[in-house]
Amino acid sequence: MTLASISARLPAKLRRAFEGLGVGAAQFGNMGKVTPEEDCLAAVDTAWELGLRFFDTAPHYGLGLSEQRLGKALKGRSPQDYVISTKVGRRLAPNPAPQGSDETNGFHVPDDLTRVRDYTAEGVRQSLEESLARLEMESVDILWIHDPEEPTDRFEEALAGAVPELNRLREQGRIAAWGVGSKDAEMLKRFVDKAAPDLIMLAGRYTLLEQERVGLMSACLEKQVGVVAVGVFNSGLLARDEPPADAWYEYGQAPASVLERACELASVARAHDVRLPAAALAFPWRHPAVVNVMAGMRSSEQVKRNHALASSDIPEAFWSELQARGLMKETT
Repeated sequence: MTLASISARLPAKLRRAFEGLGVGAAQFGNMGKVTPEEDCLAAVDTAWELGLRFFDTAPHYGLGLSEQRLGKALKGRSPQDYVISTKVGRRLAPNPAPQGSDETNGFHVPDDLTRVRDYTAEGVRQSLEESLARLEMESVDILWIHDPEEPTDRFEEALAGAVPELNRLREQGRIAAWGVGSKDAEMLKRFVDKAAPDLIMLAGRYTLLEQERVGLMSACLEKQVGVVAVGVFNSGLLARDEPPADAWYEYGQAPASVLERACELASVARAHDVRLPAAALAFPWRHPAVVNVMAGMRSSEQVKRNHALASSDIPEAFWSELQARGLMKETT
């Protein structure tokens, strides 16, 4: 199977939007730090000017703030000209015991709402309607089942409830496609094997730094499931040309062994006059199952930087040396 055959299964609107770098809007929900709304609006304006047309959000991101801001940023633009995705599995409800902030979950927003994990059919319907209200939109293009492994395994609930409902929504034309988003490659493979999603969103597990080892990518290729690769900078570890000693990985201090591997990647990049973050963005595209690469962006400057990096030419000799050193698996 090839990328062309996987893409051919998707609606033309999705194929067109997937051609450019995807824009992740988790930062629109004040992930990690407060982001002024005007920066979010400017980020979308710049993305639009550069031809980027795929935007992703979720109720989880800032307890709905990301959806609200992304909807505002896209207001006035024709839905036929962009693709937007959001997620189900974490509904929002009034918080019975607010502490003042959602920073323990990584978002600098008031915690007047709380997340309720719900992978039932009714949960999907309710979550979609609530997301549409926050986005101030009549529809979205893609729905993702969000992190069905956290903190406990909800695969069976999603398989019995969310999956049939998502198939119904697609058949009714209310969505163009559905998928599953997670950083757990094993969980994603279970869905690919048993649930026939259109897409998966794989976070941080098919990157220049590390490639999944459970056969997920080959399973996607075999079953013609498109992969949207996200988290390609591995929490920022690959976001600079030289990984700093205090670099983060998986939302915490990078272990010494991981930092050592990143530094080796940087050394090879330097020898080939390649920017490490450019290589990180380019790497997933080499696999024929990957239909899009997405990066989180919170400002116009970040959009411009990521777009320029994604447009870089990477010499084949660089990839060959990585393979020779055992730093990169061959794509199949």
